[in-house]
Amino acid sequence: MNGIHDLGGMHGFGRIEREGDEPVFHHDWEKRVMGLFLPLAARGLFNVDEFRHAIERMGAAAYLQTSYYEHWLHAFETLAVEKGAVTAEELRQARAVGPSHASPALAAADVPAALARGASARVDTEVKPKFKEGDMVVVKNMHPVGHTRLPRYVRDKLGCIDRDHGVFVFPDAAAHGKAEKPQHCYSVYFSAQELWGSRASRNDSVFVDLWDDYLVPA
Repeated sequence: MNGIHDLGGMHGFGRIEREGDEPVFHHDWEKRVMGLFLPLAARGLFNVDEFRHAIERMGAAAYLQTSYYEHWLHAFETLAVEKGAVTAEELRQARAVGPSHASPALAAADVPAALARGASARVDTEVKPKFKEGDMVVVKNMHPVGHTRLPRYVRDKLGCIDRDHGVFVFPDAAAHGKAEKPQHCYSVYFSAQELWGSRASRNDSVFVDLWDDYLVPA
């Protein structure tokens, strides 16, 4: 979807200020929020694309005025209510007022094994690729109202297939509880001048991971 979260290529936000010796977390509550991701995902509250879509639905002002882990917390709260794990009133009161019908949370003892297994959106199925390495492609100029992993700054631009990563879940479908719609995901090469115009450096380029449904032959 087109929203404030899609900041790639946008001007007017000033320089990125790097913090010397920046800590992993600036506040203890950030650790707790990050620690919620694995148990909530493991109990089936969301997949990664639903999580991203929940963040994208934040209002523009709220998104810009809040920090990275506040975005995460917003997504957890939004999805917990939408999936029926808690009610809006329970969130407001910060306590459960009735029995939970959600599946059990991931036990602390099971966390190391879950982290070691990891998770991937790769799908072990045969799907014919639409493109191959070296093919020239044009990115569709599409503006879906739901979740997409297609950045605005590459839409309607000419690129070249650099490599085929294999078959993956299509995020635009997975974010909305639809079938996985597995398809190939490619690393697509774009020259900086194609994306930013003739004033961009001739020596710079950008590689973007894009799915079959985002691309058409050049």
